[in-house]
Amino acid sequence: MNNKKMSNYLWYLLVILVAAPFLFPLLWIVLASFKTQSQIVTSPPLWIFTPTLENYKSVFVDQQFSKFLFNSSVIAIGSTVLSLIIGLPAAYTISRYKQKVLGVFILLARLMPGIAYLIPWFMLFTKLGMVDTYSALIASHMLVGLPFIVWVMVNYFDGLPHELVEAAQVDGCTLQGAFMKIVLPLSGPGILTASTLAFLFSWNNFMFSLVLSSERTKTLPIAIYNFVSYAEVSWGSVMAATVVIILPAIILTMIFQRYIIKGLTAGAVKG
Repeated sequence: MNNKKMSNYLWYLLVILVAAPFLFPLLWIVLASFKTQSQIVTSPPLWIFTPTLENYKSVFVDQQFSKFLFNSSVIAIGSTVLSLIIGLPAAYTISRYKQKVLGVFILLARLMPGIAYLIPWFMLFTKLGMVDTYSALIASHMLVGLPFIVWVMVNYFDGLPHELVEAAQVDGCTLQGAFMKIVLPLSGPGILTASTLAFLFSWNNFMFSLVLSSERTKTLPIAIYNFVSYAEVSWGSVMAATVVIILPAIILTMIFQRYIIKGLTAGAVKG
């Protein structure tokens, strides 16, 4: 066996060793979602069993998870789209005019713990009668998505040659037109990265939904509490609901993995 093959085998072994601690809990969750309650709590764990779909039936039929899935989709898509509409021009302005101080303040807003906004947000929406509405949840989720989109896209726009925009302006294009026709098409990987991660942040958000939502706008992370009662926890249904929650994240990450890596590293090396 030559040195190249040995290096490849060692590399794959290292990848497996690093990935195993992260993949094992995911595997356990998926398997548990097809087990009965008694099979889940059995010790030692059962690895060979007859799968059942009762947990997924409980999730979608008994608990009507499709409604919560719809709520999470509306809120995550709405907050991501609005964050892109506001964040992309803001990021390009910061990049073009070197407004680094403004960029730092936006980054600080991203680093602030969400709970710091929670009480003022709740008081404001209570006064406006907007608690348990999509608008309130979308606006609150934008506190996370909007600064992140600006932060990612400023670095991406810094890596684009501004000469292209200047050339378009010489040809008679306005700055806004050059932004729409030249800058945005060239920024596809960065936009995909920012929008995908902002969507996932919103999709998995628990804190704002816990306070600002109720039965009408309850999202998936909150709805999982339906399987927790005073007497027991329906672990099979919890695992099935967890699979429903994490599946979109896995699918999006697998589809856009190459673009996410490219978008996050863009602007890291310039010149």
